[in-house]
Amino acid sequence: MSIICGLPLLECVYCLACARWAWKRCLHTAGHDSQTWGLATAQEFEPVPRLCRYILAVYEDDLRNPVWEPPGGYGIDPDQLIRKRTYDDTRGRAPPYILYLDHEHDDIVVAIRGLNLAKESDYAVLLDNKLGRRQFDGGYVHNGLLKAAGLVLDAECDVLRELVNKYSNYTLTFTGHSLGSGVAALLAMVVVQNLDKLGNISRKRVRCYAIAPARCMSLNLAVRYADVINSVVLQDDFLPRTATPLEDIFKSIFCLPCILCLRCMRDTCVSEEKMIRDPRRLYAPGRLYHIVERKPFRCGRFPPVVRTAVPVDGRFEHIVLSCNATSDHAIIWIEREAKRALDIMLEQDPIMEIPATQKMERQKTLAREHSEEYKAALRRAVTLAVPHAFSPSRYGTFEEQEAGENSNMSSEDSSSGSSHNSRPRETWDELIEHLFEKNESGHLVLKQG
Repeated sequence: MSIICGLPLLECVYCLACARWAWKRCLHTAGHDSQTWGLATAQEFEPVPRLCRYILAVYEDDLRNPVWEPPGGYGIDPDQLIRKRTYDDTRGRAPPYILYLDHEHDDIVVAIRGLNLAKESDYAVLLDNKLGRRQFDGGYVHNGLLKAAGLVLDAECDVLRELVNKYSNYTLTFTGHSLGSGVAALLAMVVVQNLDKLGNISRKRVRCYAIAPARCMSLNLAVRYADVINSVVLQDDFLPRTATPLEDIFKSIFCLPCILCLRCMRDTCVSEEKMIRDPRRLYAPGRLYHIVERKPFRCGRFPPVVRTAVPVDGRFEHIVLSCNATSDHAIIWIEREAKRALDIMLEQDPIMEIPATQKMERQKTLAREHSEEYKAALRRAVTLAVPHAFSPSRYGTFEEQEAGENSNMSSEDSSSGSSHNSRPRETWDELIEHLFEKNESGHLVLKQG
């Protein structure tokens, strides 16, 4: 009798648990992901709208006679366009891209377009991966995106070396959207690993802005390269939030809401500690910039706010059940909202209009704050016991400290990561040898299998 009476009680407990889960998931909004982050400044966010326009320019066949042009134009001088590569040039093994010399902003830019739903070759890049298949610098990366990055860099290495040597005060910026964001992020990693290939340029001259980024690298790499790579996410964008393999997402592109809901339920049942302890799990790379423009239970768009951080735990782990999850992925919307956000920042803090000396002081202060936040994220990774939190090479670890700085973290690195330091880093030649082979005509082709 007691057993029979206990059954309804057990069912009620299950129902209440399910109702609580559904309530939490439905109330989870994009603002929750970044509510504890600091606000971005106009100075650090200034390149984002401009780089979005550069990415949009890749879609044009002729920049002198553009078919479509955003308000204010692309901001590109066709005479300063060094190279424009199409699918024919890359033989479908990498997305189209441009190499542009931006004299106005002292920048050498490589901009890569996003996924073309009509191109099978783009799907081939996405499908070329399995969980834990490709290791790089003590972590894991997406194999197909790394191959595309290697192909682009091998093709443009000589030109980039010539440009960075000729314009010694210019930065080298890699940027891309969606599929191109993953290629750009891994490009930046490969360059940092092989600075000698570009004339031994400083790591500080290399940077990356991944727009609507794909989850393309393991957590230890995402945090260690946060001083070089920046990711920009608009509100509810689904791609940076789901660890679903990219190939599964784009196989089911016509039923994307279904797979996102299923993945949402599955991820909710997995503890965050277990997620962090999985060394193969891929994440959005680098420092994160989150553009928040909508509020829960409120209609319409509000003045956008940009929050930024180098998070370790809580790094866009949960999908937002929103009708805007796919529209917020569009590069056109990201460019518009990033421009609105920058205009608001400039009104509140007109950093671009202050005297040059004050601007330089502000730049040093901002760099120091970012450096401190970056080191705090590295320490947090150690605290959470993130697998391979220390690099087997000197790049992206505590060993790279400024002269005269306290060496406590360096000693911690040597004690905690000694088991990894014996492993030599992968050189440029070894990477190309692993990914490609030469055919009879001397061209690089992808290895089979």
